[in-house]
Amino acid sequence: MMTSIKKTLLSAAAAAALAISSGAFAASQADFDAAYAAASAELKKAKSMGNAWRDTGKMLKKAEAAAKEGNFGKAIGIARDAKFQAQAAQEQAASQASAGNPGYLY
Repeated sequence: MMTSIKKTLLSAAAAAALAISSGAFAASQADFDAAYAAASAELKKAKSMGNAWRDTGKMLKKAEAAAKEGNFGKAIGIARDAKFQAQAAQEQAASQASAGNPGYLY
C-alpha cells in the first residue's frame, strides 16, 4: 500500500513527464537552434562514415521551414527526429563496416 506522499510524488512525476513529452513548454528560436545544430552535427558524422540516410537532410529542411513560420515546437521535434536518424545511420555504418559483399558478387 502506497503512502499518500508516495502517491503525490508519483502523480507529480507522471504529470511532469507528460508535460515535457507533450511539448508543454514554450519553445524558442534558441531551443530550435540548439536542436538543429545537434542534428546537423550528427548528420555530418554519418556522412563522414559514408552512411547518411536519404531523408535526414530533407527533415532538417522541413525543420528550418517550420522555424521560419514560428512553429518552434514542430521544428524542434523534426530536428530531434533527424538527429535520431543520423545517429541510427552511424550505428548502422559501424555495425556493417566489416560486413563486405556476399561471395557471389566476386
